[in-house]
Amino acid sequence: MKLLYTFFFTAFVSFAAVAQNTALPSVELTNLKGEKVDITSLSKDGKIIVMDFWATWCVPCKKSLTNMQAVYDDWQKKYNVEIVAVSVDDARNSAKVKANADGAGWPYTILLDPNQDLKRALNFQNIPYTIVLDKKGNIAFVHQGYVDGDEFVLEDEIKKIAGS
Repeated sequence: MKLLYTFFFTAFVSFAAVAQNTALPSVELTNLKGEKVDITSLSKDGKIIVMDFWATWCVPCKKSLTNMQAVYDDWQKKYNVEIVAVSVDDARNSAKVKANADGAGWPYTILLDPNQDLKRALNFQNIPYTIVLDKKGNIAFVHQGYVDGDEFVLEDEIKKIAGS
């Protein structure tokens, strides 16, 4: 039992350390048009960026993105938020990404990380994984996993970041 507490404490401290306004690493991904995108350029216009990592085979990931869609318009108006969905599908499954996103009707920017370069740079293992970038492009909040209602927890963090 003591080992379990130690594990959770260590995980919490690691989580808190990552979420302390650290700079986003400079990694180049590809959008659905095949264009290269340096992710550090995403927050250059002063928006709060919610970057959600997902894969076509990950049911909780797709549920998270679908449930965020219901509040996305409000987030854009209230907090100047942009959601960027980063697929970590490998090159073989990347062809399914556009069909999944289009089928779900997601209005987000979709980026591909088939070699998991950004995932490795951010040093996380499991998806869904969500980071929130402040207006300067720094990582201000990190969330692992998804259960129904997490989008409201996320909104509380976005409010804090926006200063609302």
